[in-house]
Amino acid sequence: MRVIPSSELIINRDGSIFHLHLRPDQVAPTILLVGDPGRVDRIAGYLDSIELRSANREFVTVTGSYKGKRISVISTGIGTDNIDIVLNELDALFNIDFETRTEKPVKTRLTLLRIGTCGAIQPDLKIGDLILSRISAGFDGLLNFYQGRDSVCDKEMETAFLEHTEWGKLLTIPYFVRCSDRLAELFSDCTHCGMTISAPGFYAPQGRYLRLSPADPQLNEKIESFRYGSFRFTNFEMEGSALAGLSLLMGHDAATICTVIAQRVALDMETDYQPFVDKMITTSLDRLAGI
Repeated sequence: MRVIPSSELIINRDGSIFHLHLRPDQVAPTILLVGDPGRVDRIAGYLDSIELRSANREFVTVTGSYKGKRISVISTGIGTDNIDIVLNELDALFNIDFETRTEKPVKTRLTLLRIGTCGAIQPDLKIGDLILSRISAGFDGLLNFYQGRDSVCDKEMETAFLEHTEWGKLLTIPYFVRCSDRLAELFSDCTHCGMTISAPGFYAPQGRYLRLSPADPQLNEKIESFRYGSFRFTNFEMEGSALAGLSLLMGHDAATICTVIAQRVALDMETDYQPFVDKMITTSLDRLAGI
């Protein structure tokens, strides 16, 4: 059995894992992920009790109880590169023995729900709507660095998308991955079924420009017009593809739900979106507490 060297599994002097600064006993197997560190304390306000609060860089964690369910809330910061850190370290906390630095023979299956905000790219999706990313398209390329990538991706959909958009040769090849069937069913009656782009940036990768123009000014139009069976692209965000893909490779249940705060087609934006986010938080906690 492989013994993982200290340069790969980095454990701090207090026994916590390198970036998250968490020990194995400090995290619940049901986890809410958010981008904004400030949102962790907002969600913590809904918990019935809190046993732990930890923070390092953008990674803030609160573990507590909601309606009898032990739940952790963790901020990831922005981007799929941070999801790479968070997912690998969370999996290690449950599925690697820190004493022997070896994989545990019996694995723990985590439930990971990311909740965030997004911009909708279809005219019928309104500000305040909840979109569950049934399929995430990663424009970031992260999953392409992992063995087994093709086993969890929809290769036919990828090929159809590349042909439809006349994908640029200098761009990273996107990957298309589905979320957990279990979580999709859990939230099916309160969300729109979405196909979501995880972009590697906020501006040109999502078709925005201030002074620097996108390499393909028509890319968003091509994205909006793409159809594959019953699926169409619904929204942009920046983390869900890595969460879905890495979780499938590791054997965890994961999904992303986002509240629409911008309507890219109507060129509309709601800056006072906190009431919509609060509804998403309570809905997510209630559903997770019941499983």
